[in-house]
Amino acid sequence: MNYTCENGISFDLFLHCSLVPSCFIVAILSVIQRRSKLQTIDDKFPILKGHFAIVVPLDFIGSLSNRWSYGFAFGAVSSSVLLLFSEGYMPFVVPGWARAIVYLVGALEVGVAYYPFFACLSTPHRMWGGILGLLYTLTWVIVTAVDIATCPDGRVLGKWQKLILQWPSLLCLLFLLGRYVYIIVKSIRIHLKLLAEEEEQQLMQSHQASYVQSLLRRPSERSANKSWFQRKVYDWDPYFKFPNRMIGTSIISLIGLYTVTLADYSLSDYIFDHIDAWKDSVAQLASSCNQTNNLFLGLAPKIEKFSDVARKSWLATTFFACFTSVSYTFHVLACYRKHIRRLWAGQKGFLPEKFHNPSSAVSVAAIARYSGWQIAFTLWGYFIVHFVQFLFAMLFVYGVVIPIQEGRYLEWLTNFGFIILTIGLVIVLVILQIVIVQVFFLQDKINPEDKEKPLSLNNRKAFHNFNYFFFFYNVIMGLSNCVIRLLMSCVVGTWLVPRIDRTIMQRGYESMDPGYSTWIGMIFADHYLSNPVLVCFCNVLIVTRVEKKRQNRSTYSQFQNTMSESGRGGRVKGRWLLFYTLLRNPQLILLRKNRSMSPRENHKATTAAWVMASQVEPSQDLVTQATQELDHNNEQDVVQ
Repeated sequence: MNYTCENGISFDLFLHCSLVPSCFIVAILSVIQRRSKLQTIDDKFPILKGHFAIVVPLDFIGSLSNRWSYGFAFGAVSSSVLLLFSEGYMPFVVPGWARAIVYLVGALEVGVAYYPFFACLSTPHRMWGGILGLLYTLTWVIVTAVDIATCPDGRVLGKWQKLILQWPSLLCLLFLLGRYVYIIVKSIRIHLKLLAEEEEQQLMQSHQASYVQSLLRRPSERSANKSWFQRKVYDWDPYFKFPNRMIGTSIISLIGLYTVTLADYSLSDYIFDHIDAWKDSVAQLASSCNQTNNLFLGLAPKIEKFSDVARKSWLATTFFACFTSVSYTFHVLACYRKHIRRLWAGQKGFLPEKFHNPSSAVSVAAIARYSGWQIAFTLWGYFIVHFVQFLFAMLFVYGVVIPIQEGRYLEWLTNFGFIILTIGLVIVLVILQIVIVQVFFLQDKINPEDKEKPLSLNNRKAFHNFNYFFFFYNVIMGLSNCVIRLLMSCVVGTWLVPRIDRTIMQRGYESMDPGYSTWIGMIFADHYLSNPVLVCFCNVLIVTRVEKKRQNRSTYSQFQNTMSESGRGGRVKGRWLLFYTLLRNPQLILLRKNRSMSPRENHKATTAAWVMASQVEPSQDLVTQATQELDHNNEQDVVQ
C-alpha cells in the first residue's frame, strides 16, 4: 500500500508540518482559559492572572456531552492510527532495540497533530474553539481532498484506491466541519442575546437521576412489555449512556476493520495471482521435460486445484471474519453495559474471585490502556479468526466437497460414518453411565416433589463392580477426550482473541491474561467513578450544603436590611446580633465577662445563662419574632 505518486501530497510530510499550527492552537486555548486555583507563579508574575491553564482534549471518565462529536473526531484519527502499525511510518532506519522508542515518538506526534480536534470541542470558550477548530479542520479537509483528487489510484486496489480507503476519515472530517460551524453560529446567537446561555454540566445527569428513580419504584410499576427486537436483538436502556471512550474506540475499530479487510482482500488476491503464475511455470517445465517418470505432471494439477480451492476459501472466509469482528465490536459494548449494570447492583459473582477488589492504580491505568488495546485486539483478532476459519474451510472442502465432486460417495460416506459412529458411541456411553447411576445407584426421592434424587448411594456392591469394569474403558475414552479438549481449547482461545471482555486462560490463571485484566480494571473504575446512586448522593450533599449557606446568608442579610442607621438603631442592632450569635453558639456565653458583677456572681450568672441557652432550640419562628420586635423598636425611635 506504499504507493507514491508524483502529483500527490506527501501525507507523512503534512502530518509533520501540522505540529506547528496544532501547538499554536493549543497555546491560544491555554492562554484564554483560566485556572480554577491561583498558583505561586501568579504572585511572581501578576500579568498572568490565572491564565495558561491545562487544556483537556476530552473527559474519558464522567463527561457524556458531545459524545458523537468526539466519536467522529476519533474517526478522523483512524487513518493515522493504522499508520502506526506499519514500519513505513519511520522516517529513518533505526536499530531493533530503538524501535519501541521511535514508535512512542510517532504516537506522541500523531496525538499532538490531532489534539486540536478534541480540544476545540471541549474548551469552555465556544467561540474561540469553533473558529480555531473550523480553520484547522478545513485545512485537513482540503489537503485530504487534494491528495485524493491528484493521486487517486494505487498499486493494491487499483483505480480510486485512496478514495476507497480514506472516505471514512474524510466523512468524519466533514462532520467535524459542520459541528464547528454549528458551535460558531450558536455562540453568535448567545452573544446577541437571541439564545439563552448554556448551563454548566451538572454533576448528576438526567439519565442517572432517572435510574435512581426507577430503583425507588415498585417492581409492579416498572414497564415489563418489550418488543421482539428488545427481547432477541438488543434491549435499549434509557437509563444508561456509553462514555466517550467506548464510542470512540468502537468507531476506530470499525473503520480499522474496513481498512484491513480491503487490504487483506487485495493482498491475498495478489498472492494467489503469483501462485497461479508459478503454477503456469511449473506446467511449462513439466511439458518440456521427459514424459516418463516426470513428477511435475502429477504436481501441476494438484497445485492448480489447491490454488483454486484456497482462493475461494480465503475469499469466503474474509467476509465471515469481517462479520465476526464487527459483531464482536458491538457485543463488547453490550457486555460493557451488562457488566456495569451488575456492578451497580452489587453483583460480582460473574468475575473471578481474584478480580473482586482490584487495586486503584491498576483500575485507573486500565482506563488509559483500554482503548488502544481494544483496537489492537480487534485488528489482530480479525487476522487470527480469519486464518482459523480458512483452515476449517479447507478441511471442509477437502473432506466433504471434493470427494463428492469426484464421485467418491462411498468413500466419503464410509469415513463420515466412521467418525460419526465413533463420536456417537463415546457420547452414548457417557450418557449411559449417567442413566445407569440415576436408575440403579441413587436412592429414591425423599419428597416426591423434588426435581432430582438425593446424593446418596444405593446398591453399593453393584456400584463398585460398575466402577471396576468401566475403569478400563474410561482410560481409552480419556485419551481421545484429552485430544478433543486440547483442540477445542485452541479453537475457542483463538476465536476469542478479539474479545477483551472474556479471558482465554484457564480458571485460576485469569491474571495472566493482560487484556482481561485491563477490562476488569476499566469497568471497576467506571463503576466507582460514575455509579448513579453514588453520584446522586453526592449531588444531594452538594445541593444541601449550598442551600444551607444560602439560607444563612439570607438570614444575616435580613437582619442588616431591617436595622436603622440611627445611633439607637445601631445599638439595638448590635444587641439583636449578639442575641442571635449566642443563641446559635451557646458555648460563647462562658467566654463573656460582666464587669458590673463580682466574680462569684458573674460565675453564677454565666452558669445560669449557659443552662438557659442550652435548653433553647434556635428556630426560624424565634428569629422572625425577634426581627419583628426589632422593627417595632426602630419605628418607635423614628417617631420619637
